[in-house]
Amino acid sequence: MPHSHSHGSCEHESDGIDPLEMGVQYSLYQKIDMHNLECLNEAENESAKNVFKSYENRLNFETFVESDCDAELLFNIPFCGNIKLKGIRVIGANDDSHPKKVRLFKNRPKMTFDDATGNADQEFELEKDLTGSIEYNTQVVKFHSVHHLSLHFPVNFGRNDDPTRIYYIGLKGEFSEAHHHGVTICTYETTPNVADHKNSLFDQVNHQIQ
Repeated sequence: MPHSHSHGSCEHESDGIDPLEMGVQYSLYQKIDMHNLECLNEAENESAKNVFKSYENRLNFETFVESDCDAELLFNIPFCGNIKLKGIRVIGANDDSHPKKVRLFKNRPKMTFDDATGNADQEFELEKDLTGSIEYNTQVVKFHSVHHLSLHFPVNFGRNDDPTRIYYIGLKGEFSEAHHHGVTICTYETTPNVADHKNSLFDQVNHQIQ
């Protein structure tokens, strides 16, 4: 029978967990607006998109993102609607290139490294994880309505000028469609069209004459 035990803000799960169930839980990568996703300081342009993939393909180490000038990476992740973020998993290599910390910012599009020096909504000290077995649980009350998520990886287990390498980032949670026409509908309903009511007004006048 699968089991897990708490370890600070993360959970270690046994190998007996149903991979199909995990695949459903970690399917938010399908709701990312990949066309507008960006990663600052990636060594190879567009490579960051490769780490957001299905849970079943998390152990595909042929694709990865690696930092360029120093250890820092900053992901700006827009979604096609709103998400409730419940957990995150990060797979790196079994060396000093594995990220050591991640800082989460919600609904702050186009963040820069200067922006990331401010207070994060939540942050985690990461352990070296080669299989994606460690889940870092977010404070759901803070991440219940997220249309944009920024992930800042400031350091790795090596020196600051050593590159950081990431193979997989898994996002667990729920998705809901964005409603873009609510204001328009509300405006229309609060401005009545006289033409829509002229028949009823005419009937009222006739009734009064009679």
